[in-house]
Amino acid sequence: MNVEIIDRLIDQDPALESSRAALEAMKVGACCIHRSWGFGKIAGFESEKGMLLVDFEEDEVKSHPMDPVFCLGKLEVLDDEHILSRHRANREEIEKMAKKEPVDLIIDILSRCEDGCSSTREIERILGYLFGSPKAKKWWTATKKLLVKDPRVAVPNKKTEPYVLRDEPVKPEQEVLQDFFDEKRSKVKIALAEKLFDLATEKEDLQADLPQVLSELTTAIMEARNLSQADRLYGIWVRNNLARDVEEDVEKLEPTSASILKECEDDLPGLADLMPTKFHTRFLDLVARVYPDEWKKIIVSLLQNTALKFSGECAHFLIDQEESALLKKSLKTWLDEQSLKSPVLLWILKFREMAKFKDLLSSLIGPRLLTAVFSAIDYESLQSATTRRIPLAEILSDDRELLPQILDKGSEENAKDLAQALLLNPGFEDLSKRSLLARFIKRYPGIQSMLDGEDSSGSSSSTINDDSLVVSQSSYDKKLADLDELAKEKIPANSLAIETAREHGDLRENAEYHMAKDEQKLLLARQAELQSEIMRAKPTDFTDAPEDSIGIGSVVNLTDQANGESQEYVILGAWDSDPDNNILSYLTPLGQKLLGEKIGNVVETEVAGNIQSWKVEALSRWVDSK
Repeated sequence: MNVEIIDRLIDQDPALESSRAALEAMKVGACCIHRSWGFGKIAGFESEKGMLLVDFEEDEVKSHPMDPVFCLGKLEVLDDEHILSRHRANREEIEKMAKKEPVDLIIDILSRCEDGCSSTREIERILGYLFGSPKAKKWWTATKKLLVKDPRVAVPNKKTEPYVLRDEPVKPEQEVLQDFFDEKRSKVKIALAEKLFDLATEKEDLQADLPQVLSELTTAIMEARNLSQADRLYGIWVRNNLARDVEEDVEKLEPTSASILKECEDDLPGLADLMPTKFHTRFLDLVARVYPDEWKKIIVSLLQNTALKFSGECAHFLIDQEESALLKKSLKTWLDEQSLKSPVLLWILKFREMAKFKDLLSSLIGPRLLTAVFSAIDYESLQSATTRRIPLAEILSDDRELLPQILDKGSEENAKDLAQALLLNPGFEDLSKRSLLARFIKRYPGIQSMLDGEDSSGSSSSTINDDSLVVSQSSYDKKLADLDELAKEKIPANSLAIETAREHGDLRENAEYHMAKDEQKLLLARQAELQSEIMRAKPTDFTDAPEDSIGIGSVVNLTDQANGESQEYVILGAWDSDPDNNILSYLTPLGQKLLGEKIGNVVETEVAGNIQSWKVEALSRWVDSK
């Protein structure tokens, strides 16, 4: 804005004198960030109404009028050297910097912050405007790893602490080294020693201080009372990593990793589960070295009695040691005994298609495995006091290829028993049961009769439960996909949008927040609607359509009694209406009138007071014409 307009505003309200600099910054062409509207550019000034005109990137309507006085404290005007202003002026230059020199881009941001400090949240906000949310998140994750090793930037240990541009570059390992010597807590000291090892690519930088580091680390491992045995073993391995350049045989340094293992012989699975993932293979190597005659037996036991990540690592280790036959024999024995535990079952299901395990696991995929899975889910649901989803139930529901693979290995009798077991299993949500049962029915349609309470002769009830919906399998799958997209993509994205908008402050004037909340209501309402519809649905392939009367799945030829014109309709499920192709839902007025009618019968319909008479000339089954 020009000086005259600013002077006029200050004459009207002298208190604005303290805001003169902020008003002067609101010049045409300047980039800005509004607390509610996001990133924009000042496009002009409307003198008659005294309004700034701002083009916001997220707003389809351009030249958004805004009161400059009202914008004070809400509109951040960026100078021409700000990274966002430069990006909009020369996108190619900034994107080249982001790709070639990502740390320099962060340093550029920090250099324009007060005292060279910026919170993680503020940096992420700028990056979001710079690249867009998905790309910014990926770029920032990669750049943070580079910042840790750059001497120009002090990287915070906690999220609540800021990134700081140093006055003088300091090698990160020197900073960590000082923190290590100052730290008194043994667990933190071990973590700092590991960080030191990761940072010190040039080992000569540590040579002078390494003896003291090793001494203090060994003391922490041996004397600290608050360390678990897993912490001690972890600490020993960190110490050994650091000592390899100065010791002939680090495995002889006291305490040794072997000594910890022998102290924990009564609970090796418990010790294994507490180890960081990156040390799992090292743990198994240690077992093989400490117990040369018994290691196979021990690792098979660990496979059966540890959590998923370590259990899977045991399987990898056995194959790498050319013990595939032992692994296969153990899994088959446990399956025959029905003693497979959840982690092993989950590992089998997750890795069954992996080239390394496919041949070994293919013989296990079948009805007996599903019986073991249902049993494990049942047990876990009874043991769990929370409402969280059970991983085994989750993979069975989410992997749409898994259940058909299992059912293809068995018979219809197997499938009926398993469907009954599924119905009685407390570890599945009702919606998941419906989805899984639909897959049973798709492979063995006869299971539908069992679920509907039909007798052994196969005769079915001629009536349809008023509350149920007969639907095609394709329309049912489409509804499930819509619900899945809502639950896994749209609702989480909306929650993130609400949280982002909430951070802009003052919710009463936050249009972005209110729009996101309105969208949330619509999404949750749609989710509830889909869940209700799916719960009522009975998928079918229409193979049970009658041949002598009109039913769901019939193709009907009608003649209009008034003018003799013929019309063909297909009567299908509740969600299959396609008037352009003469496909009617059985729930439409004409569909309801036609159900049960036979060839030669006349049916009357009334639409908007107009009565039509239709004669049934012919009928056939839709499945027979496919």
